[in-house]
Amino acid sequence: MSADGLTNSAILLFSLGEELAAEVFKQLDPKEVRALGGAMAKLRNVSKEQIDQVLNDYETEAVNFTAFGQGNDDYIRNVITRALGEDKAGFLLSHIVKDKGDQGIDTLNWMDAEMVSELIQNEHPQIIASILVHLERDTAADVLKRLPERLRTDATLRIATLDGIQPVALRELNEVLSKLLSGKEGKKKSLGGTRAAAEILNFLGDGVDTAIIEAIKTSDEKLSQQIVDEMFLFENLMEVDDKGIQLIMRDVQSETLVVALKGADEALREKILKNMSSRAADTLRDDLSSMGPVRLSEVEAAQKEMLKVARTLADDGQIVLGGGGGDSFV
Repeated sequence: MSADGLTNSAILLFSLGEELAAEVFKQLDPKEVRALGGAMAKLRNVSKEQIDQVLNDYETEAVNFTAFGQGNDDYIRNVITRALGEDKAGFLLSHIVKDKGDQGIDTLNWMDAEMVSELIQNEHPQIIASILVHLERDTAADVLKRLPERLRTDATLRIATLDGIQPVALRELNEVLSKLLSGKEGKKKSLGGTRAAAEILNFLGDGVDTAIIEAIKTSDEKLSQQIVDEMFLFENLMEVDDKGIQLIMRDVQSETLVVALKGADEALREKILKNMSSRAADTLRDDLSSMGPVRLSEVEAAQKEMLKVARTLADDGQIVLGGGGGDSFV
């Protein structure tokens, strides 16, 4: 469809209203939905004359069409199946009309390529090849490039040597796909990772968290450090009491403090400022207001320096960090 055709179609769909427009979208394939949806999103400042012209053109075209031919697929499928039997008809129909056995696989055309690649990457290369040939070519290419190199090569080889799929095999393929899809509802949720581990460890306290970190460190020092970095974030300083803040600032260089606070929210800034002398607080405010833009990497480095000080004080039992674990000071 031309650019003008897409724009006119978008105008028409807006004119139809939500319910009718939704019915139209149900009849489109994924590419058409993406193209038409994009055209609708780009519409700006459409004149009344342009809308009237689109509606008039649609009315002129509509009167020249009849309902003859609608539902062709079902009619052809029923006639050929009655004539040849299910087995012979099934193979022939796969080349004539979109057989109903394809409907499960066709669902993948609507999914994100990354999600599809994650969904199928643990399957046998033959199954992957059989799925990819049923996808839109650009979608299949996007999925293929996300697969591991060896699997990508193997699947491509099998696609190149694939000579049709029997109806029985297609049904089995859809059963495999149905099982895969039943465990996938949208994008995967980020339930694990170092942040999740850190959040759990934050609530342990009583030295249990330290013991776990040390155990992890013996096998993967880098991973243990990543967890530690996530265990107490800069914004969590809001949870430290005033005495703890004063102890932290005592061991932090003023230059480091200014840069660290450059990236802090207002509430945390005020918490730290109120735990300083009036003169020191005024100086810090002046430094912050006069400081120009600072690289995010520099801010993060300064904040990490403050967090190192906080962890050292916590390890010495001088302050309490974390969520709900450990003993509180009384």
